[in-house]
Amino acid sequence: MTHKAGFVNIVGNPNVGKSTLMNQLVGERISIATFKAQTTRHRIMGIVNTDDMQIVFSDTPGVLKPNYKLQESMLAFSESALQDADVLLYVTDVVENPEKNMDFLEKVQRMQIPVLLLINKIDELQASQSAQKSLEDIVAKWHTLLPNAEILPISAKNKFGVDMLLKRIRELLPESPAYFDKDQLTDKPARFFVSEIIREKILLYYDKEIPYSVEVRVERFKETERNIHINVVIYVERDSQKGIIIGHQGVALKKVSTEARKALEKFFGKPIFLETFVKVDKDWRSSQRELDAFGYNPE
Repeated sequence: MTHKAGFVNIVGNPNVGKSTLMNQLVGERISIATFKAQTTRHRIMGIVNTDDMQIVFSDTPGVLKPNYKLQESMLAFSESALQDADVLLYVTDVVENPEKNMDFLEKVQRMQIPVLLLINKIDELQASQSAQKSLEDIVAKWHTLLPNAEILPISAKNKFGVDMLLKRIRELLPESPAYFDKDQLTDKPARFFVSEIIREKILLYYDKEIPYSVEVRVERFKETERNIHINVVIYVERDSQKGIIIGHQGVALKKVSTEARKALEKFFGKPIFLETFVKVDKDWRSSQRELDAFGYNPE
């Protein structure tokens, strides 16, 4: 029996639904998926295994022109996904300007591997004749920009077209032995998902710049057969942000911690004892040393 395996990397601009698609393809909640842009900061792998196949999916940060070192690292993660892909999934949606971030798109144009262009959120087009024409216009525009790509309209949120996409990926994968153990779901350790789940709750419960000024570090992760004890530090850039995260009499931090604990218990399948602390680390987003310590190194 022949065995297929390969790297299927997901790229695109912010907020087009890459993480939602990744979670649908993998069948597990691997990537943070919220309504806010720039949610994904790392390159996150999710692995799908069958007896005769292994698909290694990679979710990447949205492509943007960097304004500080953190965003430079995020862009490097996205560009690294162009280097080792066997199949590239370029995700857009029905409202995005196709010519946004042409520098990155030109790199995709030059790729010699199969590129599947996914027009996501087609559920947002009204079911009418004019909507059909609108979709045809979007497809035509993208066909001009990426003439070698296969174009598939999908709705990741509603799972429309996802099975068809998986079938096409299977067809395009090269013959190869598995790259990872067949029982492995991701390349990330448990601590990574703790910090991501807490960061997701912060994205959901705080407004404006606060979520983007926050990083989460797991100081302690002690697992027993019965439970897990976790100590986490939430880093912010300014004292004023620390006050907002904690809230009056600690109410805001307690709410985030409670919601995070529930999500972690669901993720790990056992009781969680979670302690959260807040510290100020001025300008961590602009310090290469700090970014390396937080794992923002695409090498």
